[in-house]
Amino acid sequence: MLKRLLGILLVLFAGACGGSRDHTQAVYMLVDTSGTYAAEAGKAKLIINYLLGTLQPGDSLAVARVRSRSFSEKDIVAKATFDTRPSQANAQKRSFQARIEDSFRSVPGSQYTDITGGMIQAAQFLNEAGAGTKTIIIFSDMQEELDKVTVRDFPIDLKNIRVIAVNVVKLKTDNVDPRLYLGRLEAWQKRVEGAGAAEWRVINDLERLERVLPRG
Repeated sequence: MLKRLLGILLVLFAGACGGSRDHTQAVYMLVDTSGTYAAEAGKAKLIINYLLGTLQPGDSLAVARVRSRSFSEKDIVAKATFDTRPSQANAQKRSFQARIEDSFRSVPGSQYTDITGGMIQAAQFLNEAGAGTKTIIIFSDMQEELDKVTVRDFPIDLKNIRVIAVNVVKLKTDNVDPRLYLGRLEAWQKRVEGAGAAEWRVINDLERLERVLPRG
């Protein structure tokens, strides 16, 4: 009888542990500010405002620029882990929004585009945040261009991280040969999934932002 009771208790305990899933979210958004894509930065604010309205107390958010070399905390424009007290969290969100408005009022374009470095930096931030769901949002045309000395051709670790490419506009060369656009996205998908990412998705319709950060 005692063994049976202990067995029941173990089953109940295992079920309770399985049900205590961490629902917190951590999001790191990379905003491409290179070349002509810098002109798209205003649209990035739509996504940031959506995130600020969707993320809950206890969640984390960081926004960083993608520039010539992006593996640096210096490229982070704003970051916060929102307080569990709703009133304090709302104050943090207002401050976050103000920093974004100030940073993206005038966006000088960088010469090169280091998306990989930004993703490595993003993964470090998200893993340190320790949230239940980790997401990298890349606001870019996904055309990576590096200078001759920057090294990024090595495996990266994106284990258990969702990667969402947003507003992947088509370049002039893509219009001439659509295979360039499709091939670019396919190459990124292969690299991201090969790095252990939990999900790869491309969202170009900014009216469907609920797909960026579903809650469940």
